Order: sequence, then structure tokens, then C-alpha cells
Amino acid sequence: MSALPRVLTVAGSDSGGGAGIQADLKTMLALGVHGMSVLTAVTAQNSLGVQGAWELPVEAVRAQFRSVVDDIGVQAIKTGMLASAELVEAVAGLIAATDVPVVVDPVGVSKHGDPLLAESALDSVRTRLLPVATVATPNLDEVAQLTGVRVESEEQLREAAAAVLAYGPKWALIKGGHLPGEAVDLLTDGTEEHWLRAPRHDNRHTHGTGCTLASAVASGLAKGQSVPEAVAAAKEYVTGAIAAGFALGGGIGPVDHGWRFRE
Repeated sequence: MSALPRVLTVAGSDSGGGAGIQADLKTMLALGVHGMSVLTAVTAQNSLGVQGAWELPVEAVRAQFRSVVDDIGVQAIKTGMLASAELVEAVAGLIAATDVPVVVDPVGVSKHGDPLLAESALDSVRTRLLPVATVATPNLDEVAQLTGVRVESEEQLREAAAAVLAYGPKWALIKGGHLPGEAVDLLTDGTEEHWLRAPRHDNRHTHGTGCTLASAVASGLAKGQSVPEAVAAAKEYVTGAIAAGFALGGGIGPVDHGWRFRE
């Protein structure tokens, strides 16, 4: 049998299993690729929030990356929680030396509003990480954090995309999930635009949505899809996962990464 496409996630651990590395690997399995991981941080996290976070040393992150890439190889890379400026810069340097598509989810805060990126790391994300991204996938809070652009209507998604593209990613996927009405996202490279729309599901259990979407995009790119194809397929997968999201613990439950297995 030929090997499955291989996708590497560089992100933090969510002990509750709804986001982070755990969500990434579940998404990759569901979408038919082989997922591998570089752990950047460990969080104590559940449906109520993040109770603690501990980043790994840069040398541990670098060793994990080299171990996987030098032996197994990768067809796409996805980044999530990178925690500190030192980790952002180390990961950006490692990625720059590879020649595969890179999906950057510029994780700033958790679903519950807990900070997952040091304020001092924002400039490193702008100047080191975004320039090596094939696709950057910020939500509206992350757009505001990185660019200062605050989006309150669908028409402002273009302004947000232009502000993100100014930092160097090839494509920006601006996620409008926090806007009222249908769930609308804008994918653009500054020339062509793709508007992705889906019905909004009345389900508050959406923990891990951003991690899941970015991992789904990376999975599509690893399978040889174009960026617009990969993003459209990822949007469809995530919409189904949100619709099937379930209660877990006493707070916000996760999306259902295995929803297609149970259709």
C-alpha cells in the first residue's frame, strides 16, 4: 500500500481533548491523512477554561520537528498554539527551511478567553511566522490582536484580509464566525476572492473549531488540493462537526471530529 499523505501539527496539548494537538490528530484521521505532532506546550484545560499552561523548551520543539521531518517527511504543516516569542521564532525558522504548504492558525486566546500567546510574541507572529504561511486562518479576535482592525460587519472582512496579507502569507482565510447571521468566511490572496457560507447551527459546543478548520485545510493541501479546494472542503467538514458537537463537562463541549463516521 502507498503511504498516506503526512501532515505535521505544531501546537499545544488540550488535556480535555477538544482542541489543540488532540483535535488536530482527530481531524487528520477523519480526513484520511497520517497526522504527526510537535508539542509546544501542555495545558490543563477542560470545558470550563484553561487552568494552566506550560511551554516546552525550544530545544525540545526543535528536536521533535527534526525527528519527524528528517525521517518520515511531511506533505503539509499546521501551526497552532506557540505560546512565546522564542517558540514562534524557532518554529518559523524550521518551517522556512521546508518546501511544503503551511497553514498558520495564529492562536491568541482560547474559546473561553484565556490567553495562549504572550503579548511579547505578537511581533514575532507578524514578522516571522505569517510570512512563511501558505494560508493564515485568524478569527476576528486574532485579526484585531494582530492588525488592530476590528470587524463588525461582513463588508469589513476585506479590510481584515488586506491587513493580514500585508504581513506576507500567500492567502488569508478570515473567519467570520463571530458575526451575526450565517457563518461567512472570506478566503483571498489579494486578487481572487472566495466567500464561504454555511448555516449557523444553534449549538454552543464549538470548542476546537479553529484548530479543526486549520488542520482540515492542511489535510486537503497534503492530498494535493488547491488552496480554494482545501478550504471549501474544510469548511464543509467543520460545519458538520459543529452541527454534531456535544456537551462535555459543565461548560463548552467540543465539535464532533468523527461525525462522518456516524452518518
